[in-house]
Amino acid sequence: MCRFDKLKGAGWLMKKGLVLIVVGHVNFIFGAIVHGSVLRHISKPSDQITTEYTVANIISVTSGLLSIASGIIAILVSRNLTNAKLHVGLLVSAFLNALFSAACCVGLLLAISLTISGDGQVLMRGCKMTDVPINARAPVSVDCPFDTTRIYDTTLALWFPMALFSALESGLSVWCFVVGLTLRGLGPCGQSYIKEQVN
Repeated sequence: MCRFDKLKGAGWLMKKGLVLIVVGHVNFIFGAIVHGSVLRHISKPSDQITTEYTVANIISVTSGLLSIASGIIAILVSRNLTNAKLHVGLLVSAFLNALFSAACCVGLLLAISLTISGDGQVLMRGCKMTDVPINARAPVSVDCPFDTTRIYDTTLALWFPMALFSALESGLSVWCFVVGLTLRGLGPCGQSYIKEQVN
């Protein structure tokens, strides 16, 4: 990181910004699919709010949008290494995105573990209850406002890559944050020769 220079550093920053934009879009789309197919039916079933799913989805969508914004700012900084306002924008957006992406990853891992430990029973809260305990893995026909076929597998198949992408977003955001500190001459990598190179 401390080897950031005017020529190679700008190219690396642009590449990281592009990756943040792509990963942010993918995570946003995955979050929208999960919410549209499952979570909108269970986020408030019978006035029982499933907080872990609602919070994880909201943070996931916010994280995706912040990743896109951070990627755009990183690309702008890579083209304007001397602009102090863009440095501050990169610092703020990268810091917030690192926090939200880490929280998203933790929230998704919590939602995954709760879903697996309960055999998807929480995913069926929007269905009309019967005397038989309902879970997403049992072949019991129930009245649900959504299609129950493969709901468990589909949700988990989307949550696992979302958690992985959130961890990637967090790591890239930390990298961009350190670059922002370096460009401002702050932190352990903020030696004077870096400022002399970009000025």
